[in-house]
Amino acid sequence: MSNVEEAPDGFAPHFRKSPLTEPWEPLYSRKVEGTIRLGTWLRPAHTNGRGFAHGGLLTALADNAMGLSCVEQAGGATSFVTVNLAVDFLGTAKPGQWLEVRTDFVRPGKTLSFAQCFVTADGEKVARANATFRAVPRS
Repeated sequence: MSNVEEAPDGFAPHFRKSPLTEPWEPLYSRKVEGTIRLGTWLRPAHTNGRGFAHGGLLTALADNAMGLSCVEQAGGATSFVTVNLAVDFLGTAKPGQWLEVRTDFVRPGKTLSFAQCFVTADGEKVARANATFRAVPRS
């Protein structure tokens, strides 16, 4: 298994903690060209009964990365909630692999924003997600 203490260059401990993602720590993030990338070393706690990364994990991290990328595109002044989320599972990921979520498209809008991301395991695509987010006032 890879060294779980070290993330690839440019990644730092994720700046946005939540109760949902707390059990999946350590999570890492990186800002790239107006988007937020997320990453983690896959561990057994991330897997389903077959030993692959659980689809719920991939979905939640994709939602997080795309939503934060919308916030980044809006300059941090707006918050977003998910309106629609679709995920296509393209492959499997196993413990020891570096899981990375790369938002590669964000179309910002005043009310709705659209995003797409790919989830990779050691560079191989394992999922693709598309989402629509609604801008909401920051509370």
